[in-house]
Amino acid sequence: MEIKIAHLYPRLLNIYGDRGNVICLKQRCQWRQIKVKVINISIGDAIKPKLYDLFFGGGGQDKQQLIVNKDLQTKKSVLKHEADRGVPMLAVCGTYQLFTHFFKTNTGKKIPGISIFDGFTVASNVRKMGNIVIKLKPQVLAKIDQANSTKLVGFENHWGNTYIKPSSKTKPLGTVLKGHGNNGQDKTEGAVYKNVFGCYLHGSLLPKNPHLADLLIKLALEEKYNKKINLKPLNDQLEWQAHKKALKLKT
Repeated sequence: MEIKIAHLYPRLLNIYGDRGNVICLKQRCQWRQIKVKVINISIGDAIKPKLYDLFFGGGGQDKQQLIVNKDLQTKKSVLKHEADRGVPMLAVCGTYQLFTHFFKTNTGKKIPGISIFDGFTVASNVRKMGNIVIKLKPQVLAKIDQANSTKLVGFENHWGNTYIKPSSKTKPLGTVLKGHGNNGQDKTEGAVYKNVFGCYLHGSLLPKNPHLADLLIKLALEEKYNKKINLKPLNDQLEWQAHKKALKLKT
């Protein structure tokens, strides 16, 4: 088996170790003898439909997000098409915001997103920064074959307040147990649309949350090969030790 991972704008959107998510996915595939190829998608690069099995985009400063967003609009239709057909994606922080309908700055400027998530982001005057723990929603846990934890741990650092429309097909990723989450008000964190996951969790996210990493790999393989996939178990003693240590520090 083989998967191709598209890493969106790695030079511009790689804050707080977000590149580690791709390294984690690649390593966990290699441990299972799953061939993996990572393709960096940069400004001006085209994305062809049905070429990639998994997409990842990380966070960045406002300046980098503005540069990325202009180019991202040229990729909007194909990314939405891939999301609709079930290709898994992980969008962290800046990419998460750009995957909503728009980002409204402190000056009132509305920057269009690509509308994969049915929500929007508005800049605030309060920076939401610190360790975060969320409890995954049941619909997400149902997709995980063996969840040794019902939680995700990470680190958030964002000005934006993201709001998910409650009546839409987009649902929150989890409930905030520690930290701020989407907006610091409704106790939600992240968003899920089909197999697309967005969140504010840096750290990087996947090495300390192997259940989410394996879910992304599993979904990528199942979508590509159109069959049920049971991943080979790994010795994740160190990964779960890091996860549990983070829980003790953050709760």
